[in-house]
Amino acid sequence: MGGNVTSSIGTPLQTLIQATERLEAQAGTIRARSRFYETPCFPAGAGPDYVNAAVALATALKPRALLDALHGIEAAFGRERVERWGQRTLDLDLLAYGDLVLPDLATQDRWRNLPLQEQRLRAPDDLVLPHPRLQERAFVLIPLADIAPDWRHPVLGHTVREMRESLDPADCAGVVALPES
Repeated sequence: MGGNVTSSIGTPLQTLIQATERLEAQAGTIRARSRFYETPCFPAGAGPDYVNAAVALATALKPRALLDALHGIEAAFGRERVERWGQRTLDLDLLAYGDLVLPDLATQDRWRNLPLQEQRLRAPDDLVLPHPRLQERAFVLIPLADIAPDWRHPVLGHTVREMRESLDPADCAGVVALPES
């Protein structure tokens, strides 16, 4: 989860706290939540820095229904999908659903290996799980390591901890835990 602009709730941090409560009310039980982190905007220069976190959710919802619920919560917090990788009040990504690979291995591989230039222009029409680029992003892996360091990527075979350790240290240095409130 993340955000980098003020919502009707308040700051990105305040928005994420409220969104966590809404997520639990509408989608399942929060099993764990990472610390909140200040992270550099991705891609660089696209807006203010983000606040990011990760949650582990126990849910009865199927993956597509869960993604629809996440999008509904985003909309309730003022998220508008205007520009790919643009500024946002709230971004709730479904990173993984256990060890499920959707829609199939070939599609997962295609999106995971998509060149950066095309990633900026194209988004999948269907839900792709695990998230095709989670292994590349410090702003994802550092919070995820707080709550699921031993989760193993069902395609790559690496744990969250291993993927985080393989990142460029300079990328990790920009992800800073916020003081607990």
